[in-house]
Amino acid sequence: MSTVEQVGGGFWGHSPDVPLDLPDLDPAAVAGIVGRIADKSWQDFADTLGRVANCSHPIRLVGRADTIDARTGEVIETFRSVDQPLGMLYKPCGNRRADECEACSRIYARDTFELISTGLHGGKGVPGDVARNPLLFVTLTAPSFGAVHGVRDGEKPCRPRALGSVCEHGRSFACWDRHEDGDAEVGAPLCPECYDVATAAVWQWFAPELWRRFTIALRRHLTASLGVNRGALNRHLRLEYAKVAEFQARGLVHFHALVRVDGPDGPGSPAPIPAATLSEVVTAAVAAVRYEVDPIDSDDVARILRFGAQTDVRVVREAAVIDGDVTAEQVAAYLAKYSTKSAGVDPARPRPHLAALAEACRTLAARAFAGCHFGCADRAADRHPGLCGDCAESPYALLGHWASMLGFRGHFSTKSRRYSVTLGALRRARRRFQRLASEARRNATTLDTRDLEARLMAEYAEETTLVVGSWRYEGTGWPRAGDKALADAAASRAREYAQWRAEQRTNPARQPNQNHDPRGRDDQA
Repeated sequence: MSTVEQVGGGFWGHSPDVPLDLPDLDPAAVAGIVGRIADKSWQDFADTLGRVANCSHPIRLVGRADTIDARTGEVIETFRSVDQPLGMLYKPCGNRRADECEACSRIYARDTFELISTGLHGGKGVPGDVARNPLLFVTLTAPSFGAVHGVRDGEKPCRPRALGSVCEHGRSFACWDRHEDGDAEVGAPLCPECYDVATAAVWQWFAPELWRRFTIALRRHLTASLGVNRGALNRHLRLEYAKVAEFQARGLVHFHALVRVDGPDGPGSPAPIPAATLSEVVTAAVAAVRYEVDPIDSDDVARILRFGAQTDVRVVREAAVIDGDVTAEQVAAYLAKYSTKSAGVDPARPRPHLAALAEACRTLAARAFAGCHFGCADRAADRHPGLCGDCAESPYALLGHWASMLGFRGHFSTKSRRYSVTLGALRRARRRFQRLASEARRNATTLDTRDLEARLMAEYAEETTLVVGSWRYEGTGWPRAGDKALADAAASRAREYAQWRAEQRTNPARQPNQNHDPRGRDDQA
Protein backbone atom coordinates (compact mmCIF):
# COMPACT_ATOMS: atom_id res chain seq x y z
CA MET A 1 0.00 0.00 0.00
CA SER A 2 1.33 3.45 -0.85
CA THR A 3 2.14 6.06 1.73
CA VAL A 4 -0.46 8.35 0.19
CA GLU A 5 -3.21 5.80 0.86
CA GLN A 6 -2.07 5.09 4.41
CA VAL A 7 -1.74 8.68 5.51
CA GLY A 8 -5.22 9.45 4.27
CA GLY A 9 -4.59 12.91 2.88
CA GLY A 10 -2.35 14.21 5.66
CA PHE A 11 1.34 15.03 5.93
CA TRP A 12 3.43 12.25 4.38
CA GLY A 13 5.95 12.29 7.23
CA HIS A 14 3.36 11.28 9.85
CA SER A 15 3.06 7.80 8.42
CA PRO A 16 4.56 4.97 10.54
CA ASP A 17 6.08 3.70 7.29
CA VAL A 18 8.20 6.86 6.86
CA PRO A 19 10.89 6.71 9.58
CA LEU A 20 13.22 9.53 10.52
CA ASP A 21 16.33 10.01 8.40
CA LEU A 22 19.42 8.90 10.32
CA PRO A 23 22.27 8.87 7.81
CA ASP A 24 25.89 8.02 8.56
CA LEU A 25 25.50 6.90 12.17
CA ASP A 26 28.69 5.73 13.81
CA PRO A 27 28.67 2.54 15.95
CA ALA A 28 28.53 4.53 19.20
CA ALA A 29 25.42 6.42 18.05
CA VAL A 30 23.73 3.19 16.99
CA ALA A 31 24.58 1.62 20.36
CA GLY A 32 23.16 4.68 22.15
CA ILE A 33 19.86 4.52 20.27
CA VAL A 34 19.55 0.76 20.86
CA GLY A 35 20.39 1.35 24.52
CA ARG A 36 17.46 3.76 24.85
CA ILE A 37 15.14 1.01 23.69
CA ALA A 38 16.78 -1.67 25.81
CA ASP A 39 16.66 0.24 29.13
CA LYS A 40 13.15 1.57 28.40
CA SER A 41 14.25 5.23 28.55
CA TRP A 42 13.02 5.81 25.00
CA GLN A 43 9.71 7.42 26.01
CA ASP A 44 11.41 9.64 28.60
CA PHE A 45 13.83 10.82 25.93
CA ALA A 46 10.98 11.45 23.48
CA ASP A 47 9.08 13.50 26.09
CA THR A 48 12.18 15.57 26.86
CA LEU A 49 12.91 16.05 23.18
CA GLY A 50 9.40 17.42 22.69
CA ARG A 51 9.78 19.83 25.60
CA VAL A 52 12.95 21.37 24.13
CA ALA A 53 11.39 21.47 20.64
CA ASN A 54 14.05 19.13 19.14
CA CYS A 55 17.00 21.26 20.24
CA SER A 56 20.39 19.85 19.17
CA HIS A 57 22.39 21.15 22.15
CA PRO A 58 20.03 21.55 25.15
CA ILE A 59 21.29 23.03 28.39
CA ARG A 60 21.05 20.65 31.36
CA LEU A 61 20.14 22.11 34.74
CA VAL A 62 19.69 20.61 38.20
CA GLY A 63 17.63 22.24 40.96
CA ARG A 64 14.12 23.34 41.79
CA ALA A 65 11.68 26.22 41.36
CA ASP A 66 8.80 27.25 43.63
CA THR A 67 5.71 29.02 42.32
CA ILE A 68 4.50 31.41 45.02
CA ASP A 69 1.24 33.34 45.29
CA ALA A 70 2.31 37.00 45.17
CA ARG A 71 -0.50 38.08 47.49
CA THR A 72 -0.43 35.42 50.22
CA GLY A 73 3.11 34.06 49.97
CA GLU A 74 1.78 30.52 49.71
CA VAL A 75 3.85 28.00 47.76
CA ILE A 76 1.43 26.87 45.06
CA GLU A 77 3.65 24.48 43.14
CA THR A 78 7.16 23.06 43.32
CA PHE A 79 9.07 22.02 40.23
CA ARG A 80 12.08 19.72 40.72
CA SER A 81 14.50 18.54 38.11
CA VAL A 82 14.70 15.04 39.63
CA ASP A 83 11.02 14.57 38.82
CA GLN A 84 11.60 15.16 35.10
CA PRO A 85 11.69 12.24 32.64
CA LEU A 86 15.51 12.13 32.39
CA GLY A 87 16.17 13.42 35.90
CA MET A 88 17.25 16.91 34.80
CA LEU A 89 15.72 20.09 33.43
CA TYR A 90 16.54 20.49 29.75
CA LYS A 91 16.31 23.97 28.21
CA PRO A 92 16.72 24.86 24.49
CA CYS A 93 20.09 26.34 23.61
CA GLY A 94 18.50 29.26 21.72
CA ASN A 95 21.23 29.40 19.04
CA ARG A 96 20.17 31.47 16.03
CA ARG A 97 22.47 29.69 13.52
CA ALA A 98 20.80 26.98 11.48
CA ASP A 99 24.02 25.00 11.10
CA GLU A 100 24.35 24.83 14.90
CA CYS A 101 20.75 24.08 15.92
CA GLU A 102 18.05 23.82 13.28
CA ALA A 103 15.20 23.75 15.82
CA CYS A 104 16.22 26.85 17.80
CA SER A 105 17.15 28.76 14.65
CA ARG A 106 13.61 28.20 13.33
CA ILE A 107 12.19 29.75 16.51
CA TYR A 108 14.54 32.70 16.06
CA ALA A 109 13.49 32.98 12.42
CA ARG A 110 9.79 32.92 13.37
CA ASP A 111 10.33 35.65 15.94
CA THR A 112 12.26 37.70 13.38
CA PHE A 113 9.45 37.17 10.89
CA GLU A 114 6.90 38.45 13.42
CA LEU A 115 9.12 41.42 14.26
CA ILE A 116 9.39 42.38 10.59
CA SER A 117 5.81 41.52 9.66
CA THR A 118 4.30 43.73 12.38
CA GLY A 119 6.27 46.63 10.92
CA LEU A 120 4.70 45.86 7.55
CA HIS A 121 1.05 45.39 8.54
CA GLY A 122 0.74 46.29 12.22
CA GLY A 123 -0.41 44.11 15.09
CA LYS A 124 0.97 43.25 18.52
CA GLY A 125 0.64 46.86 19.61
CA VAL A 126 1.70 48.40 16.29
CA PRO A 127 -1.11 50.38 14.55
CA GLY A 128 -2.43 48.83 11.36
CA ASP A 129 -2.11 52.19 9.59
CA VAL A 130 1.63 51.58 9.16
CA ALA A 131 0.63 49.60 6.03
CA ARG A 132 -0.26 52.91 4.33
CA ASN A 133 3.16 54.51 4.72
CA PRO A 134 6.08 54.35 2.23
CA LEU A 135 8.20 51.25 2.60
CA LEU A 136 11.35 50.23 0.74
CA PHE A 137 13.30 46.98 0.50
CA VAL A 138 16.97 48.00 0.39
CA THR A 139 20.02 45.82 -0.21
CA LEU A 140 23.46 47.27 0.52
CA THR A 141 26.36 45.22 -0.80
CA ALA A 142 30.08 45.02 -0.21
CA PRO A 143 32.39 46.49 -2.87
CA SER A 144 34.60 44.36 -5.07
CA PHE A 145 38.04 43.41 -3.78
CA GLY A 146 38.91 41.31 -6.81
CA ALA A 147 37.29 39.02 -9.38
CA VAL A 148 35.57 35.94 -7.89
CA HIS A 149 33.75 32.91 -9.25
CA GLY A 150 29.97 33.22 -9.22
CA VAL A 151 26.64 31.78 -10.32
CA ARG A 152 25.28 33.65 -13.35
CA ASP A 153 21.67 33.94 -14.49
CA GLY A 154 20.46 31.82 -17.35
CA GLU A 155 23.21 29.19 -16.99
CA LYS A 156 25.76 31.63 -18.37
CA PRO A 157 29.49 30.97 -17.97
CA CYS A 158 31.11 32.33 -14.83
CA ARG A 159 33.44 34.87 -16.49
CA PRO A 160 33.50 34.68 -20.30
CA ARG A 161 36.71 36.39 -21.30
CA ALA A 162 39.34 35.92 -23.94
CA LEU A 163 41.36 32.85 -23.05
CA GLY A 164 44.64 34.69 -23.56
CA SER A 165 43.94 37.40 -20.96
CA VAL A 166 45.86 36.80 -17.74
CA CYS A 167 46.67 38.78 -14.62
CA GLU A 168 50.16 39.80 -13.54
CA HIS A 169 50.50 36.49 -11.69
CA GLY A 170 49.81 34.49 -14.83
CA ARG A 171 46.27 33.41 -13.94
CA SER A 172 43.47 33.66 -16.48
CA PHE A 173 40.77 36.30 -16.19
CA ALA A 174 38.36 33.83 -17.81
CA CYS A 175 36.21 31.07 -16.31
CA TRP A 176 33.89 29.26 -18.69
CA ASP A 177 32.42 26.93 -16.05
CA ARG A 178 28.72 27.13 -15.25
CA HIS A 179 28.75 27.06 -11.45
CA GLU A 180 25.79 25.97 -9.37
CA ASP A 181 24.77 26.98 -5.86
CA GLY A 182 26.86 25.03 -3.39
CA ASP A 183 29.86 24.77 -5.70
CA ALA A 184 33.00 25.08 -3.58
CA GLU A 185 34.51 27.52 -6.10
CA VAL A 186 31.66 30.03 -5.86
CA GLY A 187 32.93 33.13 -4.07
CA ALA A 188 36.58 32.14 -4.42
CA PRO A 189 38.89 34.66 -6.14
CA LEU A 190 40.14 33.88 -9.62
CA CYS A 191 43.59 34.91 -8.41
CA PRO A 192 44.23 34.83 -4.64
CA GLU A 193 47.26 37.11 -5.07
CA CYS A 194 45.24 39.78 -6.89
CA TYR A 195 42.40 39.63 -4.37
CA ASP A 196 42.74 42.28 -1.64
CA VAL A 197 41.83 40.03 1.28
CA ALA A 198 43.24 42.45 3.88
CA THR A 199 40.97 45.29 2.78
CA ALA A 200 38.06 42.83 2.62
CA ALA A 201 38.68 41.93 6.27
CA VAL A 202 38.90 45.62 7.23
CA TRP A 203 35.66 46.39 5.36
CA GLN A 204 33.91 43.55 7.15
CA TRP A 205 35.19 44.81 10.50
CA PHE A 206 33.78 48.28 9.92
CA ALA A 207 30.58 47.23 8.12
CA PRO A 208 28.40 48.03 11.20
CA GLU A 209 29.90 51.53 11.26
CA LEU A 210 29.08 51.95 7.56
CA TRP A 211 25.47 51.04 8.30
CA ARG A 212 25.35 53.58 11.14
CA ARG A 213 26.73 56.28 8.85
CA PHE A 214 24.15 55.33 6.23
CA THR A 215 21.30 55.98 8.68
CA ILE A 216 22.86 59.36 9.54
CA ALA A 217 23.28 60.25 5.86
CA LEU A 218 19.71 59.18 5.15
CA ARG A 219 18.34 61.56 7.76
CA ARG A 220 20.48 64.39 6.39
CA HIS A 221 19.23 63.78 2.85
CA LEU A 222 15.65 63.67 4.11
CA THR A 223 16.05 67.09 5.74
CA ALA A 224 17.46 68.46 2.48
CA SER A 225 14.57 66.93 0.53
CA LEU A 226 12.01 68.50 2.86
CA GLY A 227 13.90 71.80 3.07
CA VAL A 228 13.99 71.81 6.89
CA ASN A 229 16.70 72.10 9.52
CA ARG A 230 18.36 68.91 10.67
CA GLY A 231 17.09 69.29 14.21
CA ALA A 232 13.51 69.70 12.97
CA LEU A 233 13.26 66.40 11.07
CA ASN A 234 11.29 64.62 13.80
CA ARG A 235 8.64 67.34 13.61
CA HIS A 236 7.95 66.27 10.01
CA LEU A 237 8.58 62.52 9.84
CA ARG A 238 9.99 59.50 11.62
CA LEU A 239 12.45 57.14 9.94
CA GLU A 240 12.11 53.47 10.91
CA TYR A 241 13.91 50.39 9.67
CA ALA A 242 14.60 46.69 10.25
CA LYS A 243 17.69 45.09 8.77
CA VAL A 244 19.54 41.79 8.75
CA ALA A 245 23.05 40.87 7.64
CA GLU A 246 23.57 37.97 5.24
CA PHE A 247 26.89 36.29 4.51
CA GLN A 248 27.62 35.91 0.81
CA ALA A 249 29.58 33.11 -0.81
CA ARG A 250 32.76 35.24 -0.84
CA GLY A 251 32.46 35.65 2.95
CA LEU A 252 31.35 39.29 3.09
CA VAL A 253 28.00 40.47 4.39
CA HIS A 254 25.18 42.23 2.60
CA PHE A 255 22.63 44.28 4.51
CA HIS A 256 18.96 43.73 3.65
CA ALA A 257 16.63 46.29 5.17
CA LEU A 258 13.04 47.44 5.18
CA VAL A 259 12.99 51.23 5.45
CA ARG A 260 9.71 52.93 6.39
CA VAL A 261 8.76 56.58 6.83
CA ASP A 262 6.00 57.55 9.28
CA GLY A 263 4.50 60.88 10.11
CA PRO A 264 5.73 63.01 13.02
CA ASP A 265 3.42 61.21 15.46
CA GLY A 266 5.10 57.86 14.84
CA PRO A 267 3.71 54.54 13.56
CA GLY A 268 0.29 54.98 11.99
CA SER A 269 0.53 58.70 11.24
CA PRO A 270 0.57 59.68 7.54
CA ALA A 271 3.98 60.14 5.94
CA PRO A 272 4.79 63.50 4.30
CA ILE A 273 6.67 62.02 1.31
CA PRO A 274 5.81 59.31 -1.25
CA ALA A 275 7.75 56.09 -1.75
CA ALA A 276 9.34 57.36 -4.99
CA THR A 277 10.90 60.30 -3.19
CA LEU A 278 12.09 58.06 -0.37
CA SER A 279 13.70 55.76 -2.94
CA GLU A 280 15.65 58.63 -4.48
CA VAL A 281 16.79 59.81 -1.06
CA VAL A 282 17.96 56.34 -0.03
CA THR A 283 19.93 55.91 -3.25
CA ALA A 284 21.64 59.27 -2.77
CA ALA A 285 22.42 58.54 0.88
CA VAL A 286 24.08 55.19 0.04
CA ALA A 287 26.28 56.84 -2.57
CA ALA A 288 27.33 59.53 -0.08
CA VAL A 289 28.56 57.17 2.66
CA ARG A 290 32.33 57.23 3.03
CA TYR A 291 34.46 56.24 6.03
CA GLU A 292 38.23 56.70 6.19
CA VAL A 293 39.89 54.28 8.59
CA ASP A 294 43.37 54.52 10.05
CA PRO A 295 46.17 52.19 8.91
CA ILE A 296 46.92 49.22 11.13
CA ASP A 297 50.60 50.06 11.48
CA SER A 298 53.32 52.09 9.79
CA ASP A 299 53.53 49.58 6.93
CA ASP A 300 49.83 49.86 6.17
CA VAL A 301 47.82 52.51 4.32
CA ALA A 302 44.67 54.42 5.19
CA ARG A 303 41.52 53.11 3.53
CA ILE A 304 38.30 54.79 2.44
CA LEU A 305 35.42 52.36 2.89
CA ARG A 306 32.07 52.51 1.15
CA PHE A 307 29.22 50.26 0.07
CA GLY A 308 29.29 48.39 -3.24
CA ALA A 309 27.91 49.74 -6.48
CA GLN A 310 25.17 47.09 -6.68
CA THR A 311 22.75 48.88 -4.35
CA ASP A 312 19.19 47.63 -4.82
CA VAL A 313 16.26 49.84 -3.74
CA ARG A 314 12.74 48.53 -4.36
CA VAL A 315 9.36 49.96 -3.43
CA VAL A 316 6.94 47.84 -1.39
CA ARG A 317 3.36 49.15 -1.28
CA GLU A 318 -0.16 49.52 -2.65
CA ALA A 319 -0.50 46.00 -3.99
CA ALA A 320 2.34 45.02 -1.66
CA VAL A 321 4.55 43.75 -4.45
CA ILE A 322 8.20 44.04 -5.36
CA ASP A 323 8.92 43.87 -9.08
CA GLY A 324 5.42 42.46 -9.51
CA ASP A 325 6.01 38.96 -8.15
CA VAL A 326 7.26 39.13 -4.54
CA THR A 327 4.86 39.90 -1.71
CA ALA A 328 5.63 41.78 1.48
CA GLU A 329 5.22 38.53 3.41
CA GLN A 330 7.93 36.96 1.28
CA VAL A 331 10.22 39.88 2.04
CA ALA A 332 9.70 39.25 5.75
CA ALA A 333 10.40 35.56 5.20
CA TYR A 334 13.61 36.37 3.29
CA LEU A 335 14.89 38.57 6.10
CA ALA A 336 13.97 35.96 8.72
CA LYS A 337 15.85 33.31 6.74
CA TYR A 338 18.93 35.52 6.34
CA SER A 339 19.05 36.10 10.10
CA THR A 340 19.84 32.41 10.76
CA LYS A 341 22.71 32.05 8.30
CA SER A 342 26.23 31.64 9.61
CA ALA A 343 29.56 32.67 8.16
CA GLY A 344 29.83 29.32 6.40
CA VAL A 345 33.22 28.42 7.90
CA ASP A 346 33.27 24.69 8.58
CA PRO A 347 36.31 23.95 10.79
CA ALA A 348 36.42 20.39 9.45
CA ARG A 349 36.24 21.36 5.76
CA PRO A 350 36.89 25.10 5.40
CA ARG A 351 36.70 26.59 1.94
CA PRO A 352 40.11 28.02 1.10
CA HIS A 353 38.94 31.58 0.39
CA LEU A 354 36.92 31.73 3.64
CA ALA A 355 39.85 30.30 5.58
CA ALA A 356 42.07 32.97 3.98
CA LEU A 357 39.67 35.71 5.10
CA ALA A 358 39.65 34.36 8.66
CA GLU A 359 43.44 34.14 8.63
CA ALA A 360 43.64 37.73 7.39
CA CYS A 361 41.62 38.81 10.44
CA ARG A 362 44.08 37.08 12.76
CA THR A 363 47.09 38.46 10.90
CA LEU A 364 45.83 42.03 11.04
CA ALA A 365 45.06 41.69 14.75
CA ALA A 366 48.59 40.37 15.36
CA ARG A 367 50.01 43.40 13.57
CA ALA A 368 47.91 45.64 15.82
CA PHE A 369 49.50 43.99 18.89
CA ALA A 370 53.06 44.19 17.54
CA GLY A 371 55.31 46.01 19.98
CA CYS A 372 53.04 45.43 23.00
CA HIS A 373 55.06 44.44 26.08
CA PHE A 374 52.10 43.52 28.28
CA GLY A 375 50.88 40.31 26.62
CA CYS A 376 47.66 41.77 25.24
CA ALA A 377 47.72 39.37 22.28
CA ASP A 378 47.37 36.41 24.67
CA ARG A 379 44.34 37.97 26.40
CA ALA A 380 42.57 39.13 23.25
CA ALA A 381 40.64 35.85 22.96
CA ASP A 382 39.09 36.27 26.44
CA ARG A 383 35.43 37.15 26.72
CA HIS A 384 36.27 40.47 28.36
CA PRO A 385 39.95 41.03 27.59
CA GLY A 386 41.88 43.53 29.67
CA LEU A 387 44.11 45.41 27.25
CA CYS A 388 46.76 47.99 27.91
CA GLY A 389 46.13 51.61 26.98
CA ASP A 390 47.80 51.56 23.57
CA CYS A 391 46.16 48.30 22.48
CA ALA A 392 42.75 49.39 23.75
CA GLU A 393 42.95 52.45 21.52
CA SER A 394 43.65 50.35 18.41
CA PRO A 395 40.43 49.75 16.45
CA TYR A 396 41.86 46.43 15.19
CA ALA A 397 42.83 44.88 18.53
CA LEU A 398 39.86 42.50 18.73
CA LEU A 399 39.67 41.69 15.02
CA GLY A 400 41.25 38.27 15.57
CA HIS A 401 38.65 37.48 18.24
CA TRP A 402 36.00 37.65 15.49
CA ALA A 403 37.95 35.64 12.91
CA SER A 404 35.43 32.78 13.16
CA MET A 405 32.78 35.26 11.94
CA LEU A 406 35.13 36.46 9.20
CA GLY A 407 35.55 39.79 10.98
CA PHE A 408 31.87 40.71 11.23
CA ARG A 409 31.16 41.89 14.77
CA GLY A 410 27.71 43.40 14.37
CA HIS A 411 24.26 42.13 15.27
CA PHE A 412 22.67 40.06 12.55
CA SER A 413 19.23 41.58 12.99
CA THR A 414 18.58 45.11 14.25
CA LYS A 415 15.77 47.60 14.02
CA SER A 416 14.98 51.16 14.93
CA ARG A 417 13.17 51.73 18.20
CA ARG A 418 9.63 52.17 16.87
CA TYR A 419 9.67 50.04 13.73
CA SER A 420 7.72 47.25 15.46
CA VAL A 421 7.83 45.02 18.53
CA THR A 422 11.07 43.69 19.96
CA LEU A 423 12.37 40.14 20.18
CA GLY A 424 12.34 40.54 23.95
CA ALA A 425 8.63 41.40 23.91
CA LEU A 426 7.85 38.33 21.79
CA ARG A 427 9.80 36.06 24.12
CA ARG A 428 8.17 37.65 27.16
CA ALA A 429 4.75 37.04 25.59
CA ARG A 430 5.66 33.38 25.03
CA ARG A 431 6.64 32.98 28.69
CA ARG A 432 3.44 34.68 29.82
CA PHE A 433 1.35 32.38 27.67
CA GLN A 434 3.06 29.33 29.15
CA ARG A 435 2.41 30.69 32.65
CA LEU A 436 -1.27 31.39 31.90
CA ALA A 437 -1.70 27.95 30.36
CA SER A 438 -0.04 26.36 33.40
CA GLU A 439 -2.36 28.24 35.78
CA ALA A 440 -5.39 27.16 33.76
CA ARG A 441 -4.32 23.50 33.95
CA ARG A 442 -3.54 23.79 37.66
CA ASN A 443 -6.95 25.34 38.42
CA ALA A 444 -8.79 23.06 35.94
CA THR A 445 -10.20 26.08 34.12
CA THR A 446 -10.36 27.21 30.50
CA LEU A 447 -7.78 29.74 29.38
CA ASP A 448 -9.44 33.13 29.00
CA THR A 449 -8.67 34.29 25.45
CA ARG A 450 -10.42 37.66 25.71
CA ASP A 451 -7.85 40.38 24.94
CA LEU A 452 -5.19 37.66 25.13
CA GLU A 453 -2.80 39.37 22.72
CA ALA A 454 -3.01 42.67 24.59
CA ARG A 455 -2.26 40.94 27.88
CA LEU A 456 0.63 38.98 26.43
CA MET A 457 2.20 42.00 24.71
CA ALA A 458 1.70 44.47 27.58
CA GLU A 459 4.99 46.05 28.61
CA TYR A 460 4.06 45.71 32.24
CA ALA A 461 1.61 43.16 33.53
CA GLU A 462 0.40 42.41 37.01
CA GLU A 463 1.79 39.02 37.97
CA THR A 464 -0.29 36.97 40.39
CA THR A 465 2.52 34.48 41.01
CA LEU A 466 6.26 34.59 41.52
CA VAL A 467 8.74 31.90 40.51
CA VAL A 468 11.74 31.50 42.79
CA GLY A 469 14.32 29.06 41.44
CA SER A 470 17.65 27.60 42.47
CA TRP A 471 19.51 25.99 39.58
CA ARG A 472 22.95 24.59 38.89
CA TYR A 473 24.44 24.22 35.43
CA GLU A 474 25.15 20.56 34.69
CA GLY A 475 26.27 20.67 31.07
CA THR A 476 25.29 21.25 27.45
CA GLY A 477 24.17 18.64 24.96
CA TRP A 478 22.43 15.29 25.07
CA PRO A 479 23.96 12.77 27.48
CA ARG A 480 24.11 9.75 25.17
CA ALA A 481 25.61 9.11 21.78
CA GLY A 482 22.87 9.03 19.18
CA ASP A 483 20.56 11.44 21.03
CA LYS A 484 21.71 14.42 18.95
CA ALA A 485 21.19 12.51 15.70
CA LEU A 486 17.60 11.78 16.74
CA ALA A 487 17.07 15.43 17.71
CA ASP A 488 18.43 16.64 14.37
CA ALA A 489 16.27 14.17 12.45
CA ALA A 490 13.17 15.21 14.39
CA ALA A 491 13.95 18.89 13.76
CA SER A 492 14.29 18.22 10.02
CA ARG A 493 10.95 16.43 9.96
CA ALA A 494 9.34 19.31 11.88
CA ARG A 495 10.74 21.76 9.32
CA GLU A 496 9.34 19.67 6.46
CA TYR A 497 5.96 19.59 8.19
CA ALA A 498 5.99 23.37 8.61
CA GLN A 499 6.82 23.77 4.91
CA TRP A 500 3.99 21.38 4.00
CA ARG A 501 1.51 23.36 6.11
CA ALA A 502 2.65 26.58 4.47
CA GLU A 503 2.05 25.06 1.06
CA GLN A 504 -1.45 24.02 2.08
CA ARG A 505 -2.27 27.53 3.27
CA THR A 506 -0.96 29.21 0.13
CA ASN A 507 -2.27 26.58 -2.29
CA PRO A 508 -5.20 24.72 -0.70
CA ALA A 509 -6.30 23.39 -4.08
CA ARG A 510 -3.19 21.22 -4.22
CA GLN A 511 -5.00 18.23 -2.73
CA PRO A 512 -3.87 15.36 -4.99
CA ASN A 513 -0.17 15.85 -4.14
CA GLN A 514 -0.43 17.13 -0.57
CA ASN A 515 1.26 14.08 0.96
CA HIS A 516 4.03 13.75 -1.60
CA ASP A 517 7.39 12.94 -0.08
CA PRO A 518 9.76 15.56 -1.56
CA ARG A 519 12.67 13.11 -1.30
CA GLY A 520 11.04 10.67 -3.70
CA ARG A 521 10.18 7.94 -1.19
CA ASP A 522 6.40 7.90 -1.51
CA ASP A 523 6.16 5.30 -4.27
CA GLN A 524 6.01 2.30 -1.97
CA ALA A 525 5.61 2.08 1.78
